[in-house]
Amino acid sequence: MTFQVTVTPSGSQFSCEEGETVLSAALRAGVGLPYGCKNGACGSCKGKIVEGSVTHGVHQQRALSDAEEAEGGSLFCCARPNSDLKIEAREIVSGGDYPIKKMPSRVSKLEKLSHDVMLISLQLPANERLQYRAGQYIEFMLRDGKRRSYSMANAPHLDDQITLHVRHMPGGLFTDQVFSTMKERDILRFEGPQGTFFLREDSNKPIILLASGTGFAPIKALVEQLIHTESTRPVTLYWGGRRPEDLYMNSLCEEWAATLPNFKYVPVVSDAQPEDGWTGRTGFVHRAVMEDHAELLNYQVYACGAPIVVDSAKFDFTAMCQLPAEEFYADSFTSEADLVA
Repeated sequence: MTFQVTVTPSGSQFSCEEGETVLSAALRAGVGLPYGCKNGACGSCKGKIVEGSVTHGVHQQRALSDAEEAEGGSLFCCARPNSDLKIEAREIVSGGDYPIKKMPSRVSKLEKLSHDVMLISLQLPANERLQYRAGQYIEFMLRDGKRRSYSMANAPHLDDQITLHVRHMPGGLFTDQVFSTMKERDILRFEGPQGTFFLREDSNKPIILLASGTGFAPIKALVEQLIHTESTRPVTLYWGGRRPEDLYMNSLCEEWAATLPNFKYVPVVSDAQPEDGWTGRTGFVHRAVMEDHAELLNYQVYACGAPIVVDSAKFDFTAMCQLPAEEFYADSFTSEADLVA
């Protein structure tokens, strides 16, 4: 059985097969619904069922609570139609203009950026280039059928390689391999580009970039894109970590702040120890933003990192700082543990 899905307010329509998720059907049809993890954990694809009904698969309560679902809320990545649907969602006009490909790549470089963060450079096939937007991610296809997602840490114009920042999660199916047995010239297969986190270049609003941990990777790509396009928009980067060593490319950020006329950098450490000698900002990184910007009415915010950081920032910025909800763009870095309801 095939169901018809109509998106409001855009009016876009697409068909959804029985048992298929709304998001999968939209992507297949080239309709740009926002999404992130595709596993019911991050909440990026949240919208509303205006007419019809769906059955939701396993998902996190923080991404869609029972109360929200009772009021018509839906996570389109795990919602399967029971009827024709009319849904309310913020359609992304230019989100799906690069084809999603399955590609082989060769590990060309492994470099430890800190004790638990590895930079991986991937050499792409000589006759094929990955087209993507700064901020998007790829999914590695592992031998057991599982997948792991990582954001590109470089803007697409730079070279024929893509770089990733991988944090070691002890016991992690992929990251244990990265930090133990992976070596240069290994072949990895991935699918991408994925996600709808990318710079909205049709605005002149000042930008707040908010990163926690390796959420810096796609933020770095956004900065490189802004530099490439010679943007004059004011940009302030807030990067948070537990200890100073978690800000593993701090010197690069300081270089940007010293050389880019419209760029400011605010590093924030939440759990500095006496031996760190830290004299900078402390506390929660999104709170540092609020201390500096009581009002965000005329800003755009791009946030990446741990779900608790992204969720807290969105709630507090919109509730307390007047940030329009539609100007908060995020990529929540869910781990395998986050995908278990």
